Amino acid sequence: MVDTEHGSASIYEHIHKFDVLELKPPFSPERYIEAIKMAEDAGYDTLVIDSITNEWTGSGGCLESNDEIAQSRFKGNTWSAWNITTKRHRAFIDVMLQSPLHIICTMRSKTETAQQENIQGKKSVVKLGMKSEARDGTEYEFSVVLDIIHEGHYATVSKDRTGLFVDKDPKPITVKTGETLKYWLDTGVEVKTGDEVETHEFPDWKAILEACTSLDELSTLWREMEPNERLNYVEVKDKMKEKLNLQTGN
Repeated sequence: MVDTEHGSASIYEHIHKFDVLELKPPFSPERYIEAIKMAEDAGYDTLVIDSITNEWTGSGGCLESNDEIAQSRFKGNTWSAWNITTKRHRAFIDVMLQSPLHIICTMRSKTETAQQENIQGKKSVVKLGMKSEARDGTEYEFSVVLDIIHEGHYATVSKDRTGLFVDKDPKPITVKTGETLKYWLDTGVEVKTGDEVETHEFPDWKAILEACTSLDELSTLWREMEPNERLNYVEVKDKMKEKLNLQTGN
């Protein structure tokens, strides 16, 4: 974990063992890039960056350094300075996207509040949609974006390229969430060999289960499936079990 939040990673040591690099100011894009490269060179396979907000709004981050560049090189013209700052920020994003690591990032968020009136006419203060504290559009760089609801630590899915999170209702993040994502990452990838591309696709478990001709065959296949795979095919399995039970007169 790259910890930019003043050693807060230690709060989570009881959950799982992990190594920590405490990144202190200045939070420049170049220092984030250096941290990612260090994790790659050390042989890690997963990196958590908590958080990438400081790269944008923190001490020495893009907003602050852009003002400094404007004053020192462009006579205070911040628009001209962005020609330099944007390239530095883009380099950080590109290093993340091109890294062989699985990278999980957190971002701070702004929460707006407003008064809301219910049908009885009673007013209450509610929290509205959250906006990430990062450069606009940063969330679109990720395959999955989960917005954490403070009350109960539930997560809602605001972006999902994987197709794993069809149900948009708020749910807590669990070990199964990570297992499901890891399975998606480890399979269905394209491996380039020269000019050829070898594609490893997911098994068509729906078709496989529906082709079962006996309860024993269905049971055997179900045991062979990974636990995270079963999550998506419980309904298919139950329908086939009911169908095969009817065929055997049970």
